[in-house]
Order: sequence, then C-alpha cells, then structure tokens
Amino acid sequence: DDVGFNVAKNSITSLIGANGAGKTTMFDMICGLQTFDSGKVTFAGHEIATYQPHTIARLGMARSFQLPRPFTSLSIADNMRVPLLYAVGARRGGAMSARRIDERCRELLTMVGLQDRATRFPRDLTQVEMRKLELARAMAAQPKLLIADEAMAGLSPSEVEDIVALLIRLNEGGVTVILIEHIMRAVMRFSQRLVVLVSGSKIADGLPNDVIRDPEVERAYLGQ
Repeated sequence: DDVGFNVAKNSITSLIGANGAGKTTMFDMICGLQTFDSGKVTFAGHEIATYQPHTIARLGMARSFQLPRPFTSLSIADNMRVPLLYAVGARRGGAMSARRIDERCRELLTMVGLQDRATRFPRDLTQVEMRKLELARAMAAQPKLLIADEAMAGLSPSEVEDIVALLIRLNEGGVTVILIEHIMRAVMRFSQRLVVLVSGSKIADGLPNDVIRDPEVERAYLGQ
C-alpha cells in the first residue's frame, strides 16, 4: 500500500515486520514473481515491472527464498551449474566453458563451506547447509543485488553467525543486499538501514538505531 524506498549501491538494507506484513510479497513484486496494480520498480537503469524473472536475473538481481528450493534430483555441484549456464552464460551472450563452470562451482562451494559436499544431493544437507546452498546458488548468478528472504530462519545462534559473516563478505565484495529477517541481533549487526512494514504499509525507514527507538515501531513490531 504505497510503499516506496531506494536502495543505494553496495548498501545493506533489512526489511522487517510481523508475519503477514507484506515483506515476501514485496520481494516477489520486485523480482517479477507477482504483478502489482500501480507503481514501478527500477533497477540498473531499467523499469522492470513488466520483465520476466529470468530477464531480471540476467540484469544482475538474484533472489534466495525463505524455503530453499534446490533441484532435488541434481547434485550440489549441478545445482550450482544451472545459474552459471542460464544466468551468467546468457548475460554474456554465450555459454561459459565447461572448465570455467567447474572452476566457478568449486569457488562458490568453497566460499560457503560446501566443497566437500559437491557430489552429494540436497537431501544429504543439514538445514544450515541448505541455507548456504541457497545463497551460493544466488551468488552463482553474479548479482549486483542479492535479495535474501529469511536466510537465517530456524538456525542456531552459531549458525546465524555463519550466515551473517557470509553476507558481510558478499557485501564487502561489492554485492548490494536486501534482507528479510526476524532475528533482531543479526539485523542490528548486519544492517545499515531498516525499512519496517506493518499490514502492507511502511511505517519507518532509516538508520537501525533510530528505527528501533521509534514509538510506532515499538508498538507495532518490537513490543513495549
């Protein structure tokens, strides 16, 4: 409902709000998975409201999902090869060489600590490993912008720290990040900016320490 915000290059923005506030719906509209009645989404100089998700991905936007969605019949390495073939290869106007694809698979799996799992299948992974695979698949598309939906849901405190450290490394490598997350200690450590949704409307937008002290945010989301 009349929600708008800008995301600066190389920034880290967290989108927070109670369940049902509209956060994932917002992500779906940005990524081309849902249409909307009015307004626009602009990315990398393009107005993308009518673009298909694969076209948006090839512009440099990647998405990870709240519930990981690997290709269950493919090995971990082959899961990584899909975006390398159909996002990166298509963006460059031609397929990557098999050798370069294999090199990039190893680089990405090493980055998330799954290099020893390359020949295994998603069913063999723990929950945190599945989260790391989801992020690695998104990063395989070589995005300018990573949109991550609850990448830390259901994880232990030490596992949360692993994902936070990974996201920080990605951002330091030049990737802009927008994150939906409920774990506030992670949000406060990771974010440079918070946007708060309540019932489909934006009620706050600014520096994290300012936003969490906003009386309306306390009443609507954090609790008094």
